[in-house]
Amino acid sequence: MVKTNETKTVLSKVPEVTLYFWIIKVLCTTVGETAADFLNVNLGFGLTGTSIVMGALLLVALFLQFKTKKYIPGVYWLTVFLISIFGTLVTDNLTDNLGIPLEVSAIVFTVVLVLTFALWYIKEKTLSIHSIFTIRREVFYWLTILFTFALGTAAGDLMAESLGFGYLATALIVCAVIASMTVAWRLGLDSVLAFWIAYIMTRPLGASVGDLLSQSQNNGGLGLGATVTSAIFILAILLIVIFLSVSKRDLIATSRNAVTDTKRNAVFWQTAVVVGVLVLAAGTGYFWRHATVLNASQQGDSSGTVTQAFPQADITNFRKITEDTQSLVQAGNLSGAKSRVSDLETAWDTAEARLKPINKTKWTEIDNSVDKVLRQLRAAHQDAEACKTALESLLTVLN
Repeated sequence: MVKTNETKTVLSKVPEVTLYFWIIKVLCTTVGETAADFLNVNLGFGLTGTSIVMGALLLVALFLQFKTKKYIPGVYWLTVFLISIFGTLVTDNLTDNLGIPLEVSAIVFTVVLVLTFALWYIKEKTLSIHSIFTIRREVFYWLTILFTFALGTAAGDLMAESLGFGYLATALIVCAVIASMTVAWRLGLDSVLAFWIAYIMTRPLGASVGDLLSQSQNNGGLGLGATVTSAIFILAILLIVIFLSVSKRDLIATSRNAVTDTKRNAVFWQTAVVVGVLVLAAGTGYFWRHATVLNASQQGDSSGTVTQAFPQADITNFRKITEDTQSLVQAGNLSGAKSRVSDLETAWDTAEARLKPINKTKWTEIDNSVDKVLRQLRAAHQDAEACKTALESLLTVLN
């Protein structure tokens, strides 16, 4: 820390926005998705258990982050990694446990995020990340990060799954928004405004990229699988964080006297115009796509049965894998059943983007039954009777 007669130069507790920043941000988002799924399904923690574990770990990381006196890459990015998982779980809990529609979650988190920004600006007169060197500003910063992940999760899932755009189309749409913000920034758009919009968009982008890499080739992905994808991304994160820790290329040196935003009127009008355009585009796209999905759902739901709502070939495949798994459980081969049920998970996840838009209600019904089967068969201490019950319940839904 260097003292002068006029000002005091300090180090911000967050990194400079460089190419490394955006790369790690996307990587953390992707790995956060797969890590949550691993704890939820593979280890059998369930959504509530995973939320509790991630919440506890996040509190520890935040404690370490607030205790530091300057930006430390390892501590900072660990916090981002954990908050990306927890922010995703917040939305997932609202959707899966409380049954709150993604549309409602997206609107609520948008309002909460706007209110957080407003309160932050009223209290501090700036939203710039170059001024994060007080506890209050850091609290606002991490609250904003949490809500951006929750909003990004709701918006991304709404586009890719509920509205049936799929992961590739969602990623391309998000990339287009980020690119437009970059161009607008180059042409004079306020840097703080452009940064936060791009930050929100990187969450659905990272999730879509991860799905594309981990999904099977039949579903348009590279078929790397969640484990390999996570390993690659975690290694990449570690290497970049180590590089930044040594090179210190992302440190911010700023002045306590230079922390307020200027040209407030211009920034206000820029914000109003940009947010207005994004809301108009999102609303128009939603109602257009929702009408298309609703029409398909009504056609598929005419009989009121799962078999007739979804393509017969898909239901037959799911049923065959479930029956095979059930036979293995009844034969006492729980290890083989655990292996076979992985085929069900793969087949179900692969068909998700295609089936969910057809009939969201029936998709959710099957999805909940599949999750119960996976949790029972992948439990640390398998219970044969519980496995049989879960499989019978799933077959009932499929039949």
